[in-house]
Amino acid sequence: MYATERHEQITRLLGEEGRVAVVALAARFDVTTETIRRDLDLLESLGRLRRVHGGAVSRERLSTVELPLADRLQQHGSAKAAIAQRALDAIGDDFTGSIYLDAGTTTAAVADALTPRLGNARIEVVTHSLTLGHSLAAVPGASLSFIGGRIRGLTAAAVGADTVSAISALRPDVAFIGTNGIAADFGLSTPDPDEAAVKRAIVTAARRVIVVADAGKFDAELLVRFAPLADLDVLVTDATPTGALATALADADVEVWTA
Repeated sequence: MYATERHEQITRLLGEEGRVAVVALAARFDVTTETIRRDLDLLESLGRLRRVHGGAVSRERLSTVELPLADRLQQHGSAKAAIAQRALDAIGDDFTGSIYLDAGTTTAAVADALTPRLGNARIEVVTHSLTLGHSLAAVPGASLSFIGGRIRGLTAAAVGADTVSAISALRPDVAFIGTNGIAADFGLSTPDPDEAAVKRAIVTAARRVIVVADAGKFDAELLVRFAPLADLDVLVTDATPTGALATALADADVEVWTA
């Protein structure tokens, strides 16, 4: 195989999996690890990837990369809808109590799936998401509490000390949490420190924590960790985790539900 062909295949693998390892690539292409390291160095110089310990990640997985809400709404729509429907199994048909909805596009899908059940006022919904608050406020009979604060434009979510303080005074029965990354050693992470502080407060406050995340978040480590895997009760996703992440989730006693 020519080097250019190998480079194209490495780029394709990065697009599909988000991360590649030097040892695995060397075995796959039957070349030395030194050859693969040179390949990765070249691809990094061309802006196709970012070198990390033991391999490389796609540039979309850099620790501070965060797409605007409008762009994220266009990604993995069917997967998010399926995850949302599966996630509602966590509360059952006869649920009465309080639910906290984190900001994000997958939690927005949970809100959409939950909407037909909100008219009887047996469920109290709390959120700091301006987008979710606006849509849920329009549901006749819905009981909704909005947590205010400084609105972060990129995510349309309230952040800041007042937001964290208000959440810390709550004890919701169930929280549906979104994340930008979920990794074996690093846990749940997000690019922005203010968003991380709010998510950390939600995880700490809730009696039960349900993480909703598509498989594209697997093994990603963003700038700020907001929760270890041990703080989670359930991960609802669209593909079964493998490798180190699967082992870490099992060790942390996290239930994994696949939509």
